[in-house]
Amino acid sequence: MPIAGAADPVAVPRTLVPRADGLRDLVGLTKAEIAEALVESGLVEPKPAKMRAKQIWGWIYNRGATEFAQMSDLSKPLREGLATQFVVGRPEVVEAHVSTDGTRKWLLRSAGEEYEMVFIPDADRGTLCVSSQVGCTLNCRFCFTGTMKLVRNLTAAEIVGQVMLARDSLGEWPSQPDGRLLTNIVMMGMGEPLYNFDAVRDALKIVMDGDGLALSKRRITLSTSGVVPMMARAGEEIGVNLAVSLHAVTKDVRDEIVPLNRKYGIDELLTACAAYPGANNARRITFEYVMLKGKNDRDEDAHELVRLIKQYRLPAKVNLIPWNPWPGAAYETSDEAQVQRFSDIVYRAGISAPVRRPRGRDIMAACGQLKSDSVKLSRAELDRLAEEKQAAL
Repeated sequence: MPIAGAADPVAVPRTLVPRADGLRDLVGLTKAEIAEALVESGLVEPKPAKMRAKQIWGWIYNRGATEFAQMSDLSKPLREGLATQFVVGRPEVVEAHVSTDGTRKWLLRSAGEEYEMVFIPDADRGTLCVSSQVGCTLNCRFCFTGTMKLVRNLTAAEIVGQVMLARDSLGEWPSQPDGRLLTNIVMMGMGEPLYNFDAVRDALKIVMDGDGLALSKRRITLSTSGVVPMMARAGEEIGVNLAVSLHAVTKDVRDEIVPLNRKYGIDELLTACAAYPGANNARRITFEYVMLKGKNDRDEDAHELVRLIKQYRLPAKVNLIPWNPWPGAAYETSDEAQVQRFSDIVYRAGISAPVRRPRGRDIMAACGQLKSDSVKLSRAELDRLAEEKQAAL
């Protein structure tokens, strides 16, 4: 298997670790897969399996049931039999933190490895930031998660499980489309979603299913650093909103801070954005742009950003993100006045460019700060890692 590198990342295949108790988790399975599992278990005959699967699906995703004993419209013998072979799982909560601004961060563990998710409450919405991998292979130099090695991909069950756990914590069962706190999902946690495409697709299809979690695709955003070959497929097979971690407008700077740019350059990336299925003025592509002092925040950069968006005729908005510091990083946050000046230049060109104020910084839950506590590095190790990456450029 190829080794993941700075310029040519590859995903680490997920090796499933069987549960110690031998039970099979039903979370993450489609209705058809649940029906098949029921027949294979010998608990249900093939003819009623589809109906039983639909009932179980509703209990899991609409009512949040975690015990088969709760599933009152199933016969008692079936409920007892299910409990001997299956489980409705959740990730283990290792730690939970709440920021002074209300942001929540969970350190989760499943199959022995740890990853994080974050919930950001606002006046008109509540956004869950979901991880797709344990670690990350992209090595973006401004990102704390990028200092981790990629351990493995998360499964569809582990991705859906994050949403389920957040619903548990927020007390949002039974699932209701209106009046709930968790209104939006962003695939912007640990990892590159398009390097774990199948699991992310399968998980989001469950999240969007009208019989269960029922979250509209318009309320889900998938963020990529620019895995160009997978972007069209994401639009066709998932169909959610697209966010692109752009962060620079020149080859030299983007090569440095987003090494994936050496494989898929800015022109190739923006061409893929222009062709993204469903992109229009009502469903704009969001460009994430972290503001690094003296690196990508000049007036010239703002003008070049405008030029590129107009050249490719992109229906776009730009999220300007003041960089969130972490120990050992080689960058500084742009001056507030310069961030605002950058925003004004883009706005005057008719392109929305809001400044995203950091949330959850005090608990390391802000953009670019997520990292599993299971792989903590000392300041000296971080400095050495930064020097090694610089030498490799």
